[in-house]
Amino acid sequence: MTRAFIIVTALCVVFSNSSHSQSHKTKNIVIVTLDGLRWQEVFGGCDSKLIGKSPNLTEEQIYKALVGGSSIESREKVMPFFWKTIGTQGQVYGNRTFGNYMNCSNPYWFSYPGYSEMLVGYVDKSVRSNQAVDNRNATVLEFINSRREFENRVGVFATWAVMSNIACKSLPKENVITGSLHSANELSKAKEYATASGGIFLTPENVGHDAVTFTRAFEFLKRERPRALLISFDETDEHAHGGRYAEYLKAAHNIDKMIESLWTWIQTDENYKDQTTLIITTDHGRGHNNKQSWKNHGRLAFGSDQIWAAVIGPDTESLGEMNNKQQYWQKQFAKTAAAFLNLDYSSSKPVGSVIQSMITHSIEIIGDPETTQRISSSTEPN
Repeated sequence: MTRAFIIVTALCVVFSNSSHSQSHKTKNIVIVTLDGLRWQEVFGGCDSKLIGKSPNLTEEQIYKALVGGSSIESREKVMPFFWKTIGTQGQVYGNRTFGNYMNCSNPYWFSYPGYSEMLVGYVDKSVRSNQAVDNRNATVLEFINSRREFENRVGVFATWAVMSNIACKSLPKENVITGSLHSANELSKAKEYATASGGIFLTPENVGHDAVTFTRAFEFLKRERPRALLISFDETDEHAHGGRYAEYLKAAHNIDKMIESLWTWIQTDENYKDQTTLIITTDHGRGHNNKQSWKNHGRLAFGSDQIWAAVIGPDTESLGEMNNKQQYWQKQFAKTAAAFLNLDYSSSKPVGSVIQSMITHSIEIIGDPETTQRISSSTEPN
């Protein structure tokens, strides 16, 4: 075994001409993830085959609110802001009905490998468990933070505690809050947000509340004014594993309301309005072979590698639901996120290419590296 340093090189990025420079508007980026939310619900809404024969009162209440007459109507009830705003003013990827494919490149199809691929930009096959061990690979968030203009202006908020191991081991500790511990005041705020869209406060087992994660991130955004922010929600995956399909839908609906609050504020603040790009995606899909397989994901749950994404911001053309036949990969997110900030992300290994259709401008990298910085270490085999 040899000790190897991951070198993240921040390259000088310039546009090929002045018109490109004028067209680039994004100064901030927000990435939101919904753990294990299937593309089937994103694009089709409630799956009637997964509704229990005798739902309880709470489930009936949820189904009545979220089931529509068609898949289009149902998906807009489950995620109204997503479809009525992002679906018209931004871009939505991954509707496999149109041959618009988005997949994990990693062969494992669960959370740690998915988030690592998403944020590192390549697949490390040694990342194959969900254990709370530090990711040996530096992420795009750490790369962004290594740039002088973004230093200490990168934040990570996650319901799943392991995200702090995956994404941000070199970020300032005060900018990273993950996990389930919360105060009574935070829980009160969580109930306020979670009940605003339907009067049902979800209580997943043994995990934190997404609404707590949201209030922490939202307050950080207003107070610290970060340039890059990751908000990672978990209740969709938690309810799915528990076989609670109604609560799984409601969790997605509640998160949609939080994203709406976030984007509404962004578009009214002078430091963020028309200067911020929002990317929304998931770490993995779920099975779809039968009524039981949707609860699970991983290599034995066929379809778990099928994911989706959405983007809205000043440098993204309003194309709505993408219906072109194209293959996209999870490993492309890291370089794409950096490109929105006019940065060319590179790492110790080749990373996935920019999803260029998301960005209206093009960049040209010329000249010598501006800075070279060692930001993390790893142990790799000979």
